[in-house]
Amino acid sequence: MHAKRIEDGLRHAGPGSRRPPIPAPESRPGLTLATVAVVQFMVSLDLSVVNVGLPRIAAGLGFGPVGITWVIHAYALTFGGLLLLGGKAADRYGRRRVLLAGLGLFGLASLAGGLAQAPGHLVAARAAQGVGAAALAPAALALLAATFPAGRARVRAFGVWSATNAAGGALGVLLGGVLTEYAGWRWVMLVNVPMAAGALALAWRGVAAGPPPARAGRPDVLGAVLATAGMTLLVFGVVRTDRYSWTSPVTAATLAAAAVLLVSFVLVERTTAREPLVRLGLLRNRSVTGANAFNLLGGAAMASSFYFMSLYLQRVLGNGPAKTGVEFLPFALGVVAGSVLAVKLGYRLSARTLLVLGGLLAAAGFAWFGLISADGGYATDVLGPSILASVGFGLCLAPVVSTATAGVASHETGTASALLNSSRQIGASLGLAALGTAAQHRTGGTATPESLNDGYALGLGLGAALLLAAVLVALAVLPRTGPPAPAEPAGAPLPVRD
Repeated sequence: MHAKRIEDGLRHAGPGSRRPPIPAPESRPGLTLATVAVVQFMVSLDLSVVNVGLPRIAAGLGFGPVGITWVIHAYALTFGGLLLLGGKAADRYGRRRVLLAGLGLFGLASLAGGLAQAPGHLVAARAAQGVGAAALAPAALALLAATFPAGRARVRAFGVWSATNAAGGALGVLLGGVLTEYAGWRWVMLVNVPMAAGALALAWRGVAAGPPPARAGRPDVLGAVLATAGMTLLVFGVVRTDRYSWTSPVTAATLAAAAVLLVSFVLVERTTAREPLVRLGLLRNRSVTGANAFNLLGGAAMASSFYFMSLYLQRVLGNGPAKTGVEFLPFALGVVAGSVLAVKLGYRLSARTLLVLGGLLAAAGFAWFGLISADGGYATDVLGPSILASVGFGLCLAPVVSTATAGVASHETGTASALLNSSRQIGASLGLAALGTAAQHRTGGTATPESLNDGYALGLGLGAALLLAAVLVALAVLPRTGPPAPAEPAGAPLPVRD
């Protein structure tokens, strides 16, 4: 290895240079893992901290009952729609460089959101947060996949990633409730500013810089615009069915325009002269396709669960934000426990088996959630299904990520990672739009505890159906594999490409 670095240094020194060769940057797996964990913790915390504060945000800025969902949609759509572009940029221009840029934008957008004075200001800030997250998330996940390419080290690394993902959700629900009640809802946005600054400093030190790939073409911006605009129109059309029926000309025209944009995206990806945003041949990999379909359905259910249970605890049971945050802790900590259990079981069971088991547990928890009542209580209606569903989600986190990047070439790990994150965010937005609209229709336009409860129960029951569909996808699409191979011998190098 030392001889290889000297050879590389001589090649870059040029003829006649008297300077000694400069060694290539060393791989530092531990620091890379720490950086990725902090980044994922921040992204996970941001999503959960906002959910608990939604009722106070709506009252503070004047959002309507359906309009408040755009605080989530604006983030999820830009995040999900631009993730493929972010993954391609990470593969092209260097994962460290794209990670740092994304962290900077995420922090600035969080500051703008905390200072918002109108609904449009906050929605715009959340959209900008999504753009930043679309850059940093695939870069971080691609670094993890490249640093730990196989074996038990990969299982441990993705276990740490999933545990920090869950820990961010656990602290987010608690912190969001406390900040909303005692400091004001603006702090659910402002809390991200120091976190982004800290993550930026850690990434600057903890991720080794590397030269970008020699081949650099123009990013497929047109594809990204078509995908994001198409998904936005699709969600907008579904959400607006509270005012225009499914058969109305307005809804039909909106959904038709969304379909045209999404079909155009596929055509551009197949025929563009530039390198496509996503190589469609990547989807022939059954692991990639199955993991993304599973993630889309699971993301739809997960986002809906946080939304409906936050509103149920506050608007039906009458709890304050701080108490709601505390009551969410068993759910979030159950995800942590499930992700830790997935690491233990991951040495003996295949990722496909873990996804099936986790999906079934989560579906059972959601079916139990669907039995909530207006005169119920936390101990009888929320605690039990929270534990069951959250452990199921935790079992799925690491296996779905590991599966989605298995067998993918190194130069496409950023794209594969972005595709997985994109499927989760788009699933979250589509699921919340569809299930939220169904719940709104069930209430009949009234806001009594009884009518609200009926709507939330329907939404949670539909989430159980989505999770059962995810289990069927895992059984039908994902290939059968055995448990991971034993760890590599001590001292074996862990290759990293940037």
